[in-house]
Amino acid sequence: MIKLYGIPNCDTVKKARRWLDEHGVAYEFHDFKKLGVPQDRLEHWLAAVGAERLLNRQGTTWRRLDAAAQSQALEAAGARALMLAQPSVIRRPVVEAGARVLVGFDAAAYASLTR
Repeated sequence: MIKLYGIPNCDTVKKARRWLDEHGVAYEFHDFKKLGVPQDRLEHWLAAVGAERLLNRQGTTWRRLDAAAQSQALEAAGARALMLAQPSVIRRPVVEAGARVLVGFDAAAYASLTR
């Protein structure tokens, strides 16, 4: 089963969900806003793709952080703590399909999930 993590009003999450629906791909949606970020899943994502890929430095949440918080997030422990405290700073969506972890939306990568 595919699990998609994100925030429902995020445009990229909407695009990913629309693609999955249009291609008949079954998935479960985990809403960061309502359910938070499962710490064990975050650890898995960090191991699979790394903090550099997972941390969204272009988003509004990141830009609103003070310089000290941004600088702490440059270290692995600081990035982990920030993502747990403020899930909106995680690049979205995060998709788990078996052992695979995808971050963001890429139609070609999503197509590979259905094979």
